[in-house]
Amino acid sequence: MLRLIQPVHLLLVILTYTFGASIADYLGESFLPDSFWLGLVAVVFLQTSMSLLPEIFRLDVEPLLENETRKARQSLRNNALYISVASLGSVALIAYILFNTDRLPPTTFYFLLLSFIIAFVYSIPPFRLINRGWGEFLRAVQIAYVVPSIAFTLRADGTHRFLALTIPLTCLAFAYFIVMNFRTFAQDEKYNRVTFLTLLGWERVVPIHHFFVGLAYILFLAAPAFGLSLSLIWQIFLILPFAIFQIAQLRNIALSAPANWKMLTATALAVFGLTTYFLTLTFWIR
Repeated sequence: MLRLIQPVHLLLVILTYTFGASIADYLGESFLPDSFWLGLVAVVFLQTSMSLLPEIFRLDVEPLLENETRKARQSLRNNALYISVASLGSVALIAYILFNTDRLPPTTFYFLLLSFIIAFVYSIPPFRLINRGWGEFLRAVQIAYVVPSIAFTLRADGTHRFLALTIPLTCLAFAYFIVMNFRTFAQDEKYNRVTFLTLLGWERVVPIHHFFVGLAYILFLAAPAFGLSLSLIWQIFLILPFAIFQIAQLRNIALSAPANWKMLTATALAVFGLTTYFLTLTFWIR
């Protein structure tokens, strides 16, 4: 069950949530411990549901885990359903508590609603966009854009131009999920899963991956247009060599070089994770 929940994604959610809160801290907004922790628990529960709900609606012929029996598969699905319902119910309860204590600004409510909508259209028929080639993009938007926006608006009661930094982060998150597609490509083809990669083919997806990584750094360079000095966020450019290495690895694989999937996955995760970490650290300590 822990594997289905995808703990790495939960860690990324915690990181991006902290990033959103750090922007509010930089702008001098008051820190409200109750709101911060309740919001963090809510986004973790939302991500848990987003990870588990798709498994409930998989075709019965598709295994959830390797070497499982049909009985074990059904048990896993039932458990995934119970945990998903409990998680979503907990999020609704947290939203009610925040609203009842006048700590749920309208902007936060809209972002929470958007998060619910993303989780449902991502996972549940008849939408089930995870199997229509949109899953990777929705996961990137959820983790890199919606989650930090929830953290920020819980403290600031509104948006701010600095949240534009979530756009290049979303590009890097999308590139990371594209890399994850390559790892599971053979299995996705076997079970006719429509991912971004199987929908477009690797010949088109590899350049798109490169484009989004490059676009992220172009947008970071454009930060002064949003009132952010490059001297404030210069640390993120220390990650640029890793981003170039990520592009080079995927290019080599596309040219039929031997694939080191662990190295490529770790690099893509590091590029997104370390960039978010450096931004968070910068805003917290300034």
